[in-house]
Amino acid sequence: LTKNNNFLGTFDLTGIPPAPRGVPKIDVTFGFDINGILKVFSKDNIYDESENITIQYIIRRLSKEEIERMVNEREWYKEEDDKQREKIAAKNQLEGYTFNVKQAL
Repeated sequence: LTKNNNFLGTFDLTGIPPAPRGVPKIDVTFGFDINGILKVFSKDNIYDESENITIQYIIRRLSKEEIERMVNEREWYKEEDDKQREKIAAKNQLEGYTFNVKQAL
């Protein structure tokens, strides 16, 4: 689902001790304003650790032609993403079931 995305930046949410799957509860909030500034904020609800990143001028990183092409291709990509999302959900469900069975043994 991410292979065709444009890389904008990265940040690490640190200070969270290792825990079993599903235990960490992390909220991620995205905000995008009319000036093309993207703000991403993440917070761990248990340990109160947080991190954020601000990316400026996202719209200006792409040419008009690139934006137009992306708009025209979005329906095809949506269908492909939906198919991939279904595969990922099935895989995650199977992994979760396997994890729960191992925990029960």
